[in-house]
Amino acid sequence: MNIKLETILFIFFGITTFLNFAWIIKTEKRLKRFFAGKKAKDLEENIETLEENISKLKLAKEKIEKDIVDINQKLKKSIRGLETIRFNPFPDQGSNQSFAVGMVNEDGDGVVFSSLYSRERMSIFAKPIKNGTSEYELTTEEKEVLNKAKI
Repeated sequence: MNIKLETILFIFFGITTFLNFAWIIKTEKRLKRFFAGKKAKDLEENIETLEENISKLKLAKEKIEKDIVDINQKLKKSIRGLETIRFNPFPDQGSNQSFAVGMVNEDGDGVVFSSLYSRERMSIFAKPIKNGTSEYELTTEEKEVLNKAKI
């Protein structure tokens, strides 16, 4: 019985040893293929170059992310809605020479310009807009242009 156990253990260790050698030979072949035609110094230089490039990419990514935040902040304040209408405030004379122009940003801040034209004179008005409303009374045409300019 003792001999049978020794034989089984010998066969087990023999197979294990064979499998380990096969794995080592396979790994050696992979490494030779990987390092074929390369010197250790070349590989080290390539790795250093890759590390530098990765660092540069990280810096560029951080700069781009910062720029995007800045651009989005500026974009919110830029004019996003623009509308113009022409009208005739005096139906008995003239034509559609008067106008109203509304300009607002994403937050509803901006300005309404309007002009009233008659044969004797022309008047121009500017009314600031904050959160979609003005502290000054808006004419019907100014309200209309402001509503159309809102995004």
